[in-house]
Amino acid sequence: MRSKLFVPASRPDLFAKAAAGPADALSFDLEDAVPAARKAEARETLAAYLREPSPCAGKVVVVRVNALGTELFAADLEAVALPRTDLINLPMVEEPTAVVEAASRLERLDATGHIRLLVNIETPRALRRAADLACAHPRVAGLQVGYADLLEPCGIDRVDEAALGQIRVAVRLAAAEAGLPAYDGAFAAVKEPEAFRAECEAARRHGFAGKTCIHPSQVNLANAAFLPSPDEVRWSRRILAAAAEAETRGLGAILVEGRMIDPPFLARARAVMALAELHAGTGTR
Repeated sequence: MRSKLFVPASRPDLFAKAAAGPADALSFDLEDAVPAARKAEARETLAAYLREPSPCAGKVVVVRVNALGTELFAADLEAVALPRTDLINLPMVEEPTAVVEAASRLERLDATGHIRLLVNIETPRALRRAADLACAHPRVAGLQVGYADLLEPCGIDRVDEAALGQIRVAVRLAAAEAGLPAYDGAFAAVKEPEAFRAECEAARRHGFAGKTCIHPSQVNLANAAFLPSPDEVRWSRRILAAAAEAETRGLGAILVEGRMIDPPFLARARAVMALAELHAGTGTR
């Protein structure tokens, strides 16, 4: 999910338009974007849409439910645990036991195991326990940073790159412990595309797979930023070709353009080529 477009579940007028756009994933929100008085209505509206024939064709469908522990969680989960849903986004999670409880409830609704969990890291405690959350259950599919909830109460500048970099590296390594991807949080200044692009590129340098978009104008920027560059593709192709040649000659570590290459570099090269091939024809940086 290079781009994950945020869609309030209380805005059905946006559903078809979002589904027709270029975002890799649609993130329907039942939590903060929906006023308390409209929670039940939004839930029913979204569930009805997801039951339609082929809604969001070709998209990853994410639903952010209300937090576990609220009176809304169970009803949200029961309503949207449908065949067309790919990920349940869990907000405000701090304990591995909460992830296990959410997964256990989901297993009663989705015996196939298709629907997985995207866990938000948006409190100091969640950041400290991020690896435990990522490893809590096989249904966890990734971690996602929630900057506003994490930073604003602490008085940390949302655009301070030193702070963001520290958070990203911590979350990425936590996700990597479980063999999972990490996704970057939203950027609220929708009229600052260059700042958004820069944040996407920084997130990719920190190993993130994609970013939340809160406006359609951000989607193409994210899609491009989270693709390998032509130089990365060329370098990865060169590494894999040299490794294949070395294997036929019974060699281990190899030199490529003056650099020593061993298994970690090969793994990175394979990942770059897999991503490039997955999105071939969608545009490159």
